[in-house]
Amino acid sequence: MTAARSLTTVAELAAAGLVPEAKRADAAAVAERYAVAVTPALAALIDAGDPLDPIARQFIPDAAELATLPEERADPIGDLAHSPVEGIVHRYPDRVLLKAVHVCPVYCRFCFRREMVGPEGLGTLSAKALDAAVAYIAGRPEIWEVILTGGDPLVLSPRRLQAITERLAAIPHLKIVRFHSRVPVVDPARVDEALVAALKASGKTTYVALHANHPREFTADASAAIARIVDAGMVMVSQTVLLKGVNDDAAVLADLMRLFVENRVKPYYLHHPDLAPGTAHFRLSLAEGRALVEGLRGRVSGLCQPAYILDIPGGHGKVRADSTAVEEAYDGCFRLRDFRGVAHDYPPRAAKQ
Repeated sequence: MTAARSLTTVAELAAAGLVPEAKRADAAAVAERYAVAVTPALAALIDAGDPLDPIARQFIPDAAELATLPEERADPIGDLAHSPVEGIVHRYPDRVLLKAVHVCPVYCRFCFRREMVGPEGLGTLSAKALDAAVAYIAGRPEIWEVILTGGDPLVLSPRRLQAITERLAAIPHLKIVRFHSRVPVVDPARVDEALVAALKASGKTTYVALHANHPREFTADASAAIARIVDAGMVMVSQTVLLKGVNDDAAVLADLMRLFVENRVKPYYLHHPDLAPGTAHFRLSLAEGRALVEGLRGRVSGLCQPAYILDIPGGHGKVRADSTAVEEAYDGCFRLRDFRGVAHDYPPRAAKQ
């Protein structure tokens, strides 16, 4: 039997009952600009009769994506400013991102790299570009960790993944290899024995950061995929984006964090949404986010507490959004102090003028 394929057009989403007739034209306009893909595993989770369904909100194109605010930007966290060679982002001294592929199994409507990913995006690194990226890592002894992201690196075949991990394994000063992925929850069948084996770089410690935003994403198949990774000796941590209409509720967040822990995934980052074009309908204010995270304290175990993180626009790095490095400044804006001690306004002051 042929496996069901992902839905990648508005026509296919509509045929599956996921886009009502009245919204098809708007959804098609969004799809002309931003990539669309919904896996069969996710499509099965969507309640098409619920206009507020939190799974649909994350993946089904919406007319609100066509509205871009002045503060939004194509490269909201400044990847390009820290990209010395194609495929590498070197923002912090001891670690780099390796973006081997810019394709995903699904396309989140809030994605901060939405201008770079998808069939019309930056694509997969050529052999020559991958050689240059690996040479960059090998030539800098200060690089302790490589984070494979993109795009979703787990869309690569086990053969191609293993080729990359073997090359990283040969770099003596590199100690940690980390993969960022949605695959275990959105396409769990992909996480088979061959893929799990390909993630392990000999002599290195492998981490897998799992991105999930709502408790319903933890199906039995997803839990089984996660177990295959953890049982193979790899450490898993979580990433979640705080999203209006999806998980902006202390009880929902508490349930989600407990499910991570029950599945042996340590809660790691809760991201404040980035200033990507057409994503304002997902963003809470920073004040609202701080209050929501404060509400988690005392509600759940310390094992279930993620770090609430904001990426400072312009490429200045992450800051804990609930820390003393973030101060209310003026007119609903905050002043953020980056890891170098430099202050920045959020949202950027120019956007408020």
